[in-house]
This record gives sequence, C-alpha cells and structure tokens, in this order.
Amino acid sequence: MLKDEILKDYETKVLPYWKKLMDQENGGFYGFVDFDLKIYKDAEKGVILNSRILWFFSNAYLMKKDEELLIYAKHAYEFMLNKCMDRKNGGLYWMLSYDGSVKEDMKHTYNQAFAIYALSAYYEAFKVQEALNYAMELFHKVEDTCTDEYGYLEAFTIDWKPICNEKLSENGLIADKTMNTLLHLLEAYTQLFKVTNSLSVRAKLIKILMLFQTKVFNPDKKRLEVFFDKNMNSITDLHSYGHDIEASWLLDEACKVLGDEKISKVTRSYTSILVDTILKQALENGSINNENFLGEVDKTRVWWVQAEGVVGFYNAYEYTGNEVYLETAKQIWEYIHTYFVDKREGGEWFWDLDESRSPQSKKPITEPWKCPYHNGRMCFEINRRMRNV
Repeated sequence: MLKDEILKDYETKVLPYWKKLMDQENGGFYGFVDFDLKIYKDAEKGVILNSRILWFFSNAYLMKKDEELLIYAKHAYEFMLNKCMDRKNGGLYWMLSYDGSVKEDMKHTYNQAFAIYALSAYYEAFKVQEALNYAMELFHKVEDTCTDEYGYLEAFTIDWKPICNEKLSENGLIADKTMNTLLHLLEAYTQLFKVTNSLSVRAKLIKILMLFQTKVFNPDKKRLEVFFDKNMNSITDLHSYGHDIEASWLLDEACKVLGDEKISKVTRSYTSILVDTILKQALENGSINNENFLGEVDKTRVWWVQAEGVVGFYNAYEYTGNEVYLETAKQIWEYIHTYFVDKREGGEWFWDLDESRSPQSKKPITEPWKCPYHNGRMCFEINRRMRNV
C-alpha cells in the first residue's frame, strides 16, 4: 500500500538520517554531508536549510505526537532565534558559518518565507506563542519592505536595500522576480493563515493567488512562467516541471484553507491544466523529467521533483477520482523507492539520477538546498490524505 511504503521509508531512512545531523556543540544541524555520507562538521549552515529542518521536525511531531521530536524541533528553533535572526535590522540572514557566526548577511524574501512557514508549523505543533509572534513579525516585514506595485521584490542588503537577485536566478539569467519565491510565500502564508485566521494574512494570500492567476500562469503554454522582470513580465522560455506539479497542489491547499468557493473554482480551473500538462509532457518511464529550457528537455531526475509528483498527482486523484492520477502517483513512488532511496546504511535519498537511473553526479546528500522538506512533506501529506483509507 502506498501509505505504508512511504511511512516505512520515512521511519527507516529519512527521520533517522536527519536526527543524526543535530549539532550539539555549535547549535543547529550539520550543513554538509557528501555523497559518501561523510559529515563535514565545519561546513557552512544554510539558514533556509535550518528553517526547513524546523518545519520538518514540527510536522513530524504533528504526525506521530512523539515527544522526542520536540528535542530536535526546539534545537532548530533556538538556533533560528539565536543565530539566524537579525535582531537589529529584522529578518533572517542567508548563510552562517559552522559555529553560527554570520557568513552572508544578505536578506531574501524566499528565506523569510521559509522562516514564516517553519515558525507557523512550530506554533501549530507545540503552541509556543513566541514563535507565532516572530512569524507575524516576519510577515509584516515582508509586506512592508519587499513589495511594489507589481508583486514582491526579492534580494536585499542586510539593512533591506534592493540588490541583484542572483541567488534565485539561473540558466545565465538574472531575474528581478521569480515564481519560486512567490510559490513559497504562498505556502508560508497558507500555513500562517491556518494558525491565525488573520484577516491581513488572508488578504495577502488572496493577492498572491491573483498574481498566479493573472501573471504567472500562461494559458497558451499551459504552464507557470518562472523568471520575470520587475514588472512581472516573463523573460525566458522555461518550463519547470517540478514547480508546476508542486504548485498544482499548493495552490489548491491555499484555497482549501481560505474556504472561498469562487477563488477555489478559478484556481482549480488552471491547476488541473498544470497536472495534465505534466502528465502529457514531462512523465517518462514512471518518473518526471526535470525541465524544458528553450525547447531542450533535461531528463535528469531530481529528488524533490519526484516527491512533489507523488503529492501533486495524488491531490488530483482526490478531487477528480480519476484512477490515472492515482496510478501515476504510485508509479512515481515506485521509481523513488527503487532508485532514489539510498540503500546504504545511514543513507537517505540521492540528489539526482541520470537517464540510466544512476547517481553519477555524486551530489551531496545534504547541503544548503538538499533538505528533508520535499520528501518529508510527501510523507506527511500522503499520511494525512490516506488516513481514513
């Protein structure tokens, strides 16, 4: 059964792996594990990674109510408050050294979004009012500092002066704004609204949903645009398959939390298109290709893309009853289980696989972007959705 297999992977691979990375000496969690599973205790610690770890252990507790998990969540929470947050200027830094000293002091909206997401989850799990207060403080900082008439600015100096957005740009482009940052603000505000029922958060969540509908979704190409200029005009021909299948269910989830029938109907009209486009254009050999850039398909299989594929297609099955979506979710999980899950003792998931289904790139198992957020969330979502099945 899909749920049982995913839970077994979580309990035997994912959860034990991240538990062992807790840094008792310097706080937080070790920031780098190479392909050979060697832990580098003096490696830099990504603030986004720490936020995702805090989110992961908070949701792990919500799923199982195992009191031991509070130890790990609290450890990440205290590191966030004591080391990651800039108490003078507000917001969170980008990168820390192994000992918690600041290595890169820039501020990024994407980074603040993950902190809001994590703090809101920590509050939901453990009812720590301080965490919710910080989440709301960050929400107001983003809305007061990171917005313009077209959407959300992204990259800033330590004292919140706009700078080049190279951190969230790629493929030789520099994008003023990105779908990626907007998507993670969406999930953060969804979680924050869920635990606060705040009218101000609700209004901004609706604003983001409207930006997806009017600026990000491309009805002609049946996809989400990825990189934008300052006026939210798309600047390249890129189809990110993983982000589209991820967005398909995160947009639906935002509408569920809002409880607005009109917004839900409009959003569902194009999230269903995103799912069908991925099914027709990106699915191959029971897994999802990475992306299509300028007409060239990158057939690399990436860990997070597959994890989001399981949730995205299962979500589509839930609201349509179409067995094709269920079978697709099962196929992707089988691919993950067979090829992505690291069978070595102490391993977790490989970062990526080539067309021969081999991790030839030998990318790290943990680094600032390789985290327990996508595969952990896949487990939490499937467990929640299949609880009564």
